Amino acid sequence: MRSLFFLLLFLKISCAGSFPADIIPQGLDSKSLGIEILDQKQLSFSRIDDIKFSEISDLAYEGKTHSLFMVSDEGKLFEFNAVFTDKIVHLDPLKAGRLLKKQGKKFKKWRRDSEGMTLDGKGRLLISFEEKPRIGWFHKNSDYYGRLIKKYRLPKKLRNVKNFRSKNKGLEALAWHPQYGILTAAEFPLKKDNKKRQTIYALQGKEWHFLAEPEGKSAVSAIEVMDDGNILVIERSFTGYMNPFVVTLKKVYLDECTKGLCKTKVLAKMNSHQGWDIDNFEGLSRVGEHRYVMISDDNDNFFQKTLLIYFKVKKE
Repeated sequence: MRSLFFLLLFLKISCAGSFPADIIPQGLDSKSLGIEILDQKQLSFSRIDDIKFSEISDLAYEGKTHSLFMVSDEGKLFEFNAVFTDKIVHLDPLKAGRLLKKQGKKFKKWRRDSEGMTLDGKGRLLISFEEKPRIGWFHKNSDYYGRLIKKYRLPKKLRNVKNFRSKNKGLEALAWHPQYGILTAAEFPLKKDNKKRQTIYALQGKEWHFLAEPEGKSAVSAIEVMDDGNILVIERSFTGYMNPFVVTLKKVYLDECTKGLCKTKVLAKMNSHQGWDIDNFEGLSRVGEHRYVMISDDNDNFFQKTLLIYFKVKKE
């Protein structure tokens, strides 16, 4: 058994690159899904620019330069050349760096928990943090790669970590909306809110509420703005290793809200007890018309995977 472990470890370290993956259950009727999975990859890189590649928590894609940015919740930033057609045509690492303060100093360990990422309408790279709630604009095109440029002012209720369910349940998700600007969401509702009433916050002050999925501890792990201006959300539910691990892709209709709740539609529910070979999906980015990628966080655990899934949302 020990020899097998070391063999697997050697193979994982020596075989760097992206490899085919398959998370779909055998015999699944794809017509039952609101998405079509176009391509699936497992990413296996030991280090990029001498920085360990692990714990990817979110994605952002710049179509003009074919740059796919990946942020780690350990305060690390990676950039890949990525081309998407009907498949993932290219996926090659370009560079990596650490997230730094304005003057180039390192963040303290408990302040570098980077969870959400997006590009705004001007191509600025924005990253949100969890344990000390904040959103910052970071360099992505210069020698200051990964360095903070400015911080954004949060709505009052999001500034104090004591308002969250715990210090590790902060600003998990980030997106940019052409009408509402920067949007963010906590992993779980704030302490004062109903445990099943999730909220998307605009930094300008507007809020949208929607019901979480019925599975236990269903939490928001990523958000992205869709072509029609509504929001694509990843929710995940994990209540124990013997229980189902469930990842849900759902659409939240910002323009169809009544009595304080917005309409939602489940596009795909991936249940590990129903044959889905899923992992801890935490990142999401739009890469083309109705097309998205999502990525899983391997938790820096040998037995988990970094999975990149390319899919399109079917027309309604």
